[in-house]
Amino acid sequence: MYGHRAVLLNETLSYLDPQPGGRFIDATFGAGGHTQALLERTAPTGSVLALDLDDAALEAGLELKRACGDRLTLVKANFRDIFPVAQEHGFADVDGILADVGVSSMLLDDRERGFSFMREGVLDMRMDRTQSLTAAEIVNMYGEKEIANILYEFGEERRSRPIARSIVRSRPLASTADLRRAVERVLGSPRYGRIHPATRTFQALRIVVNDELENLKLFLSSAPRCLRTGGRLAVISFHSLEDRIVKNAFRASPVPGRPLTKKVVTAGDTETSSNPRARSAKLRVWEKSHVD
Repeated sequence: MYGHRAVLLNETLSYLDPQPGGRFIDATFGAGGHTQALLERTAPTGSVLALDLDDAALEAGLELKRACGDRLTLVKANFRDIFPVAQEHGFADVDGILADVGVSSMLLDDRERGFSFMREGVLDMRMDRTQSLTAAEIVNMYGEKEIANILYEFGEERRSRPIARSIVRSRPLASTADLRRAVERVLGSPRYGRIHPATRTFQALRIVVNDELENLKLFLSSAPRCLRTGGRLAVISFHSLEDRIVKNAFRASPVPGRPLTKKVVTAGDTETSSNPRARSAKLRVWEKSHVD
């Protein structure tokens, strides 16, 4: 579980400044790296509420739960529901909240989940496997125009129309490899050192399957209500659509507060060389200034 390095860990901890006895919420538990660090910094009496939609992540988190006991509360929940979940579990006035809204390495590495074009697997892409909509349904059942709109809006893919046409002509698509090849027929094979041509298509489908942007907006509108005065909200995003939403929400929050990061915080050379996922990570932090 802990072989997956948490992205921007040192930078996030620097802003959240966890102290012994502190209370925090990790809204996207994932592989547990951020939660583990928060528990270590808040020992011996601090506590963390950790949320995740993925049953496999929560199952793996039981190892950390056994080590920390009541200091860790694991809950299956969408981070968009942070306020009612925090109230239910006694975390309604915390020192800090963290959300890493990228796909965890655990999901990307699992070929059965279908998140990565690097590993052949079923076209699933659901973070919560109890929901019905999958990537396979979109690419095999949606119309060409609707697919093109998805790729353009959520993947910022400039060649969305020919890619959508290639997807429709390639039906049925059963695997991530089928989808990757449909994209490569339009954009060509990947070139060394360049972004893979299928990246934006996979991103767009994943966002739609999991309603990620709407969930992020709802999270950002309610998370500040869970903070104490002076509490901080840290959000790590991985592409421009998410980062724009975070930046605008921090500037226009109805809860009194201020952004602490005038510019987005990114990973240094040391981290990006050892963890390629960190290259696109963007951290922004907001502080609640007084009681709303």
